[in-house]
Amino acid sequence: MSRPHRLHRHAALLWAPPLLLALLLGGCRREPVPEELPGAASEPAGAVKLLAEHVRRNDLQAFARDALPAEEHAGLARAWTEGRSRWPLTELPLDEQLGPMLAALSAPGSEQELRLAFDRQLAGQDAALRDAARSLALFGTQYIKTPGDYSDEERAHYVQVVAALSAWSTTAPLGSRDRGHAAIDRLAAAARATGLPGDEALVAAGMEESLRRLGPFAAALKEVLADYGLDLDQSLADLRTGLVEEDGEHATVRVHYPLAGAEIDTTVSLTRRNGRWYLTDYLEHAASLLAEPAGAPAVGAALPGLPAPPPAQPPDGPAAGR
Repeated sequence: MSRPHRLHRHAALLWAPPLLLALLLGGCRREPVPEELPGAASEPAGAVKLLAEHVRRNDLQAFARDALPAEEHAGLARAWTEGRSRWPLTELPLDEQLGPMLAALSAPGSEQELRLAFDRQLAGQDAALRDAARSLALFGTQYIKTPGDYSDEERAHYVQVVAALSAWSTTAPLGSRDRGHAAIDRLAAAARATGLPGDEALVAAGMEESLRRLGPFAAALKEVLADYGLDLDQSLADLRTGLVEEDGEHATVRVHYPLAGAEIDTTVSLTRRNGRWYLTDYLEHAASLLAEPAGAPAVGAALPGLPAPPPAQPPDGPAAGR
């Protein structure tokens, strides 16, 4: 799978254990809803806003349908069934480790095991968890700045995201036992409801059916994050887009949204295909994936120097999966 070591998109550090991820992403302060940006009514700006609205409604199938032209969409659906791709999850705050995450959460008795692991390793360890969060943020920032893996637009965007989450982590209640147990219970129930207990089930179900079943899981994940103070749906509702430039088949769109008490302001490039606008990065990612041979490595590879987490094993501390 191409670019297997990238951080996930529009969130940070998804290689951490599922619970630690939820903890790291909390804490969004509401800001006054900004006025529409100049050029908000343009087609390129509308295309970006439409994708955000699909995510807000947890409609992952619609996101996939509108994120790429039909030909690329069909090709990536085939790559999914071959185990070579987890697109469009790699464009969302659900990364390539989703299969092991679902396996761990869906396992019989997972709540008890994960609660015990949380109490043993995380509960009351606010200072240590904040140190871990700062270290992850530092690593993430350095990795984002490494030439080659990101476009200039992606790099400028993700640096802002990591900085916002890092600043929040210095005061967040990362070791709250009650919140941790509630998150485990909610996510375990949602994972079982998908009927997708791991990578093999995702492959067997195919892309479209997997995305349909994962919609409610995405909603449950957002509810967990809201318990930690991060209302992702409100962030998506407050997301604003505007046209910076349109030149023939290419356009630049400004994107502004609140995250973790900060205001993220970035730009994205779009390309027009057959009369419709698509994010250029998405088109490039799709082309790279589709160019890989059928025998390419399966999804779920770890970051450089970091072992992939063992499948179907619950996280056992803040260093798990690192």
